[in-house]
Amino acid sequence: MYQLAPSILAADFNRLGEQLKMLAGTGTEWVHIDVMDGDFVPSISFGMPVIASIRKESKLFFDVHLMVTEPQRYVAEFVAAGADMLVVHVEACQDLLATINKIREHGCKVGVSINPNTSIDVLDAVMDKVDMILLMSVEPGFGGQSYIANTTLKIKALKQQVAKRNLHIDIEVDGGIGANNVDEVLEAGANIIVAGSAVFNGDITKNIETFKAAFKRHADRGR
Repeated sequence: MYQLAPSILAADFNRLGEQLKMLAGTGTEWVHIDVMDGDFVPSISFGMPVIASIRKESKLFFDVHLMVTEPQRYVAEFVAAGADMLVVHVEACQDLLATINKIREHGCKVGVSINPNTSIDVLDAVMDKVDMILLMSVEPGFGGQSYIANTTLKIKALKQQVAKRNLHIDIEVDGGIGANNVDEVLEAGANIIVAGSAVFNGDITKNIETFKAAFKRHADRGR
């Protein structure tokens, strides 16, 4: 099933509650929440208080992307704040399996992410233990970057591995995806699309309709 996960990093924080309601009104089910610690990535974004605050006002599925060194330290707090899924980076975890297990113990869905320069081979040991794999198609830490072209090959290779192992997990791609390349990303095998600027810049409703049209095209091809 295809899902759009608008990244609130690109939202207008003065109107965040209003914009979240707007997303829900379009039938969007997910929202992507980038947590940055200023260590694993240079930027700092927001943490548990913001998530807890918007959780009170939103029933959207909170896809919480932890760009945080040793995220295992904060699992309980992020789940308590309202995360539906916690996505951690292979590169940020000293013990990835222990981190995954801790997220599971707290009753939360779990995703694992890799940076553009990281091979999908590192996912072999955990691929059957997660709900989703997130491929970064830009360098993590900043919004508004251009899609890295060779990500398409990584998506295809990952999709083949998932199929070969008969796994039923989502493949999410994050970074530089818009109307000009979403078809390419979907064709390669992704089914969860993160988009920030391409959703929140301009007419949000119209932008979401563009993504939904792409999803419908690819769903129709699969029938």
